[in-house]
Amino acid sequence: MSPFKIIIVGGGIAGLSAAIALRGDERDILVLEQSSISQEIGALISLQPNASKIVEDQWGLASRLREQGSMIDEAFEVYNTKGELQSQISLSAVSSKYGADRVCYHRADLHQALRERATSPDYTGRPVELRLSSRVLDCDCESGTVKLENGETIQGELVIGADGIKSKLRKAVLGEDVQARPTGLSAYRMMVPTEELLKERDFVQVLDPRICRTAMVVGQDRRLVMGPARNGSVYGVVALVPDERMNESSKDTSWTTKGDRDKMLDTFSSFPKWAQRPLLSAKEVGLWQLRDLDPLSTWCHGRVLLIGDAAHAMLPTQGQGAGQAVEDAEALGAFYKDFETRHPDRSLSDVQKTNEDIFNCRYERATTIQMYSRQAAKPGTDSTEKRVTMNPAEFMDYNCLYNGAMDWNRRQQGQGPAAAVSA
Repeated sequence: MSPFKIIIVGGGIAGLSAAIALRGDERDILVLEQSSISQEIGALISLQPNASKIVEDQWGLASRLREQGSMIDEAFEVYNTKGELQSQISLSAVSSKYGADRVCYHRADLHQALRERATSPDYTGRPVELRLSSRVLDCDCESGTVKLENGETIQGELVIGADGIKSKLRKAVLGEDVQARPTGLSAYRMMVPTEELLKERDFVQVLDPRICRTAMVVGQDRRLVMGPARNGSVYGVVALVPDERMNESSKDTSWTTKGDRDKMLDTFSSFPKWAQRPLLSAKEVGLWQLRDLDPLSTWCHGRVLLIGDAAHAMLPTQGQGAGQAVEDAEALGAFYKDFETRHPDRSLSDVQKTNEDIFNCRYERATTIQMYSRQAAKPGTDSTEKRVTMNPAEFMDYNCLYNGAMDWNRRQQGQGPAAAVSA
């Protein structure tokens, strides 16, 4: 029997996670990444227990990520601009309750670990092939034929659209171009050396940048979200601001778009000096406009299935964007387990049915988290939309008491606890 040919469009966290989950002895997996994976401006990223247990335990990356300096988040704290603690949620009991920790990484470190796990011969299954500078323009969902910018066409029996918020495969699946919508917020992001912040006495009196706690500083309509990575040697900062308060264009959604440091400082000039310290210490600044998707009618058509931001781009307010991509990947691995044995001819109908099963398993959960993330960004707005009515503690349980796609499927079929959603 010939190998099961799988094409994954996109070599980010979603695409590499899918490659890991789908690896097999009789599978040829090709990941097409449009960029050259050049060095991007640094960013902090965290995985909640629902996703960290998959990446670190199921995929065996805990020790590798610890070598790179991953850190267990101890608490979430909110401060006002005077440096006064307004609220604190301890995360010390997270592991015992949810079976894993909330873990913070440098985004580049997590990406590197996933890339190595997908492409290394040291793991079971054939190593995945990663092709860079391979921009996909279109796809025929029935045949699984992918068309590249250089004129090349490649055919796969299964095609995974992990090509992000500006997905080309989304249009192929839906038959129309559905764009992510601006949310009215933009974010500067940066990584600063911790040693620079330790010199700033007024900052250290409020926050110790070596301790892994996610801190939010709220001032009117602007906020800073901060935390350490790489064993506390660097400090990640996301500075959120309404678009109308921006002093520069924020039209791009790319993770690699550069921001203007001076304009950022001007935007946050009303913040006290202690809160401005991380911004002043930044040498390079990224800028991207926060956008999300309205729930799509479907994520699949024929041999193609969308995952991650291509399927359900969401705001970062709940820290679940990457986590839901990881969950999508785990579901792929679960539903396609032994697929070749069960369906030796790998027909279009067999692939399509499996993709539909994954969509039906994942849609309600990912959409609920997507909706709640939007609500948290601007609570109380747009009363015409459906709303998630869980309180934060209930939603934390909803997020983190997740034990994989098959367990979720069984619970749903058994009429287990569902999300509270109101019109």
